[in-house]
Amino acid sequence: MKGILGRKLGMTTIYKDGKAFGVTVVKAGPCTVVQKKTSEGGEYDAIQVGFEELTPERAKKILTKPLVKKFEAVKVKPHRVLKEFKVGNINDFNVGDIIEAGVFSEGEKVDVTGFSKGRGFSGAMKRWNFRGGEASHGSKFHRELGSVGNHTDPAKIWKGKKMPGQYGNEKKTVKNLTIVKVDAENGLLAIYGAVPGARGGLLVIKSANR
Repeated sequence: MKGILGRKLGMTTIYKDGKAFGVTVVKAGPCTVVQKKTSEGGEYDAIQVGFEELTPERAKKILTKPLVKKFEAVKVKPHRVLKEFKVGNINDFNVGDIIEAGVFSEGEKVDVTGFSKGRGFSGAMKRWNFRGGEASHGSKFHRELGSVGNHTDPAKIWKGKKMPGQYGNEKKTVKNLTIVKVDAENGLLAIYGAVPGARGGLLVIKSANR
């Protein structure tokens, strides 16, 4: 299984073979292998990779002391983000190896995971796409939730009732997206379609065929 971390840069249009593709541009990698985990210990084969390299001074300010010591122990420069990927053959990787955007190829299918845009505390119409009441004068019921209570039995509001509350900022995965273009020199991936999150959001990109 192939995987890499990246940041969403935005969307644009790419013309290829006389067709227009709306793509999301992602700054993918470089990622450094920080740790190897083997199935011998009763777990599974996986690698832990770091993304967005930090200076030692910056690392001491934003990372915990155990993390800083971990990077020092494996002789790898500290990174802002750590992520684990399961792999088929753990022997294909070594601590310190660099994973770049060129690990993917054009036409390859990928799954992209990120956090959707946070919209804060939202009303029921925005959060759940409720129709609402009439917009005409005299209605007195426009953007309200409506009745939510019950009678004497059960005399409560059931858990899971669609009501106003926190909307967005949830972990989402969009599957089977196609990579239209790979710019290995600049570490860019152009992925056909939209991916979760706002510009600058962290993304996890994995091969769909695993």
